[in-house]
Amino acid sequence: MKRVRIGSLEVSALCLGTLPFGKYVDEETSFAILDRYVEAGGTFLDTADNYVFWDGGTGDESEETIGRWLAARGNRDDLVVATKTGARPRTPGAGLEDAEGLAGETVLAAAEGSLKRLGTDRIDLYYSHVEDRSVPLEDTLGAFASLVERGVVREIGASNHATWRLERARAVSRREGWPLYTAVQQRHSYLLPRPGVRLPESGHVHMTEELFDYARAEGDVGLVAYSTLLSGAYRDKPLGEAYDHVGNARRLAVVREVAAESGATVNQVVLTWLLRKGIVPLVGVSSVAQLEESLGGVALELADEQVGRLDSAA
Repeated sequence: MKRVRIGSLEVSALCLGTLPFGKYVDEETSFAILDRYVEAGGTFLDTADNYVFWDGGTGDESEETIGRWLAARGNRDDLVVATKTGARPRTPGAGLEDAEGLAGETVLAAAEGSLKRLGTDRIDLYYSHVEDRSVPLEDTLGAFASLVERGVVREIGASNHATWRLERARAVSRREGWPLYTAVQQRHSYLLPRPGVRLPESGHVHMTEELFDYARAEGDVGLVAYSTLLSGAYRDKPLGEAYDHVGNARRLAVVREVAAESGATVNQVVLTWLLRKGIVPLVGVSSVAQLEESLGGVALELADEQVGRLDSAA
């Protein structure tokens, strides 16, 4: 599989999201998916310390499943493991309004919890999962810097952050001589929500042209996109109110045209398009068959004319 760089990390071009593991996907199937991903050359695993609290989960399930798989396979050094902190509710059963946040002491304690669940001595990429504007950036970033200095974390990133907050955080880190956020994980796909619409998933933040411009200008910010396949909307599920608009009707028609021309699925074309934009697509799957389709998206080649047609559709 193709490789890309995020900071000092070399990762596979397709990131495997493990949100459903241990909750919606049983351990045997989770292990089979992970085994096939690695067999295909995948190296980049993504999880968080709060999956899936919103549906009766504890927040431990995904990390613990990965931890048991890493222990069973003995392949920790072959993988780049990313996890996140800040969005785990303090009280079981509560929502994001009760998120633990990004106070320095909270970040340090959360890292220890993730290390234990993952059964590892390091986190390769550690994200601040949501913004916490109640805490000074110096407090949050100082904790991340401490983790990097101790060798517990290799690179740090931000997820669901406004671009101006990302820039402000990186400015603070430069001033203090601390590690910079080198990765940004936000929601993104080929189909776009209506401008200004509030997504039904309250914690999600979509990539913007401003973020793309910022990443290009800085040159050292890797972009990772989640919800890339819109939970089946490219197949047969309704788009939902946020995505149901005239612009997307045209884009959907064009992506279907390109898929037919290429002998590929629409999902595969979407993943290839994201890769051509310099974005690492994160896919969550619940079966090996779904993973196989996504792997085909990494291998697919599109002509420049096809990419241009996809870009200009509106």
